[in-house]
Amino acid sequence: MPGTAGAAVGVALCFPLASLGPWLYALATLVLLSIGIRAADAAERWYGRKDDGRIVIDEVVGQLIALAPLALPGVGSSWLSVVTGFVAFRVFDVWKPAPARRAERLGGGAGVMLDDVVAGALAAPVVAGVLWVVG
Repeated sequence: MPGTAGAAVGVALCFPLASLGPWLYALATLVLLSIGIRAADAAERWYGRKDDGRIVIDEVVGQLIALAPLALPGVGSSWLSVVTGFVAFRVFDVWKPAPARRAERLGGGAGVMLDDVVAGALAAPVVAGVLWVVG
């Protein structure tokens, strides 16, 4: 459940960030990724557990990556594209296809964050496809 809540925060952040344009959206996502790696690393040490459920910055960043097509100029958004991005990201995040599992094995804050980066990168083309179909 915490991962779903973190992904919902990512959806909420997507809209104000997307209004800034693709470059600032990407920059903000990279800044959050950088902060997240350090924070997740410290949280793992603090909680004494690998990828503790209380760490959700990874889901926020992964969701932002999944919804990145919404930040492209002239694309706009629809409720269907947002719901698709949310569901696709959560499916890839829970399923952890091989590239995400490999990223997770890096350990520490990088492993916590990068498996969700991969899940978001896998979900983004799904979102783009929905945007292309619904126009």
